[in-house]
Amino acid sequence: MVEANSVNPGLVTKLVTRLHELYGTSPSDLERMCWSVVHEHHHDAMPSEYDIREVDEDLYLAVLTEARLNGEGG
Repeated sequence: MVEANSVNPGLVTKLVTRLHELYGTSPSDLERMCWSVVHEHHHDAMPSEYDIREVDEDLYLAVLTEARLNGEGG
């Protein structure tokens, strides 16, 4: 479970906004799209097809959770 203090809420909001800019409000593969946005944040580039570089798991989970909450409310 993601602790409330483990990630910057402003960053999470920024990345969810980026997610919606790139993929719309209902991405077809939310987990992969969230990972791609967090990857872009960490590595300054979107992942290539076989890119396996790590991302911050807590940040990824926070973005995924926020995106799911936004999707349910919208």
